[in-house]
Amino acid sequence: MARRAVTDDAANGSAGGDRPPERILVIRHGALGDIVLSFEGFAAIRAAHPAAELVLLTRAPFAGFARSMPWFDQVWTDPAPRTWQVAAWFRLRRQVAEAGFCRVYDLQNSDRTDLLFRILGARRPWWTGRQRRAAVVRPPRAAAPGPHARDWLATHLAAAGLGRLPEPALEWLDADIAEYGLGTPYALLVPGGSAHRPEKRWPADRFAALAGHLLARGVTPVLVGTSAEREAIDLIKAACPGCRDLGGMTDLHQLAGLGRAATVAVGNDTGPMHLLARVGCPSLVLFSAASDPDRSRPMGRSVAVLRRDRLDAMPVEAVVQALPDSVGDLHSA
Repeated sequence: MARRAVTDDAANGSAGGDRPPERILVIRHGALGDIVLSFEGFAAIRAAHPAAELVLLTRAPFAGFARSMPWFDQVWTDPAPRTWQVAAWFRLRRQVAEAGFCRVYDLQNSDRTDLLFRILGARRPWWTGRQRRAAVVRPPRAAAPGPHARDWLATHLAAAGLGRLPEPALEWLDADIAEYGLGTPYALLVPGGSAHRPEKRWPADRFAALAGHLLARGVTPVLVGTSAEREAIDLIKAACPGCRDLGGMTDLHQLAGLGRAATVAVGNDTGPMHLLARVGCPSLVLFSAASDPDRSRPMGRSVAVLRRDRLDAMPVEAVVQALPDSVGDLHSA
């Protein structure tokens, strides 16, 4: 039976009851794509410490998702204090110091985790991360074009004594999608992305044109995203009324369930595309010069990438021609 994450956040402390002989902290704050690319690392840490109590420290938006993962016994929410919020930092310090961790795997390797490392001082457990005084210092990342984030993580954990990263079981990442009443075939369109990174978004009118091509071939375009993508989704649906609008109607497990049955997913370089690719959905991911697919492309059994320096310069025809054969010969329509 899969190990389940069982309890709450850093503010509430650790749960009572019997304890395994070791407690280990794993730090991975996000974003979603980074967490998905860390699945192998999570599985490797669990495999290396099968009897330990593993605690994940993450950010609030990902805590609920993390609690469904099979690798962690507890999930703590990092309160994310500002650098100047000294009292909050020392509450976090006390929480970590008093938990009795024997190891910390810092997979975030950020200025925030550097600060936590420093303020723990003499109460710091064995630590692997980028910090110069860590027990195992994460190898520096080579300059572009690589390595990919997953390979870099493997190098980090190998230096910490872990073996080859295992292929993680993902049966837990699924949901019943019958409630959506979708026939097949359908394609998932993911027009969203970081609100503060508009350069990473293919224009909504291009998604609408792509949706029209899909409909012409008998493939239903299904729009997915959160409330942050509502404007783009509404624009696409207005231009292509045949789309199904599931914006704001899916959690991450439901999105994965949709991906398992979809003919294809097409979207920007954003976290949901990492999730869809990872559960095996044939995926076409659109990159601008703002990010490097050699270092951060989604991983999965069928992933293709298109890149332009500016996504508003990527024509619909290029995306249509890059779709997998399973969609059909759309460019002849």
